Amino acid sequence: MDKKHTSLSSFYLYYLYEHRHPRNRVLHYIGTSGVIALLILSILWQYWTLLAFIPLVGYGFAWVGHGLIERNKPATFTYPLYSLASDFIMYFHWITGKLSRQLEAMEKHYGLSDKD
Repeated sequence: MDKKHTSLSSFYLYYLYEHRHPRNRVLHYIGTSGVIALLILSILWQYWTLLAFIPLVGYGFAWVGHGLIERNKPATFTYPLYSLASDFIMYFHWITGKLSRQLEAMEKHYGLSDKD
């Protein structure tokens, strides 16, 4: 299923494939929200020590989702930059209500959709 990805757009479909389970995505949203909150609070309070907790919060929730729910290896280990960007793209699509369309495109791409 995994192939060599040379663009963020091709990787994003793979990223969504690896995040098919809604509960895993919820854990990612919690982690990403925590990262954003820590970043904002660090800046507002000028309390830079909070920045040290960003990887723990961001990756902690995500890795629990992959280990306990999806039972797969996080894409972060193979594609760290694409994975980080894709997490924020997925978060943005979720916040803006565009994620279902992206998930449908992923399902079609990977032959998981019964619509055609």
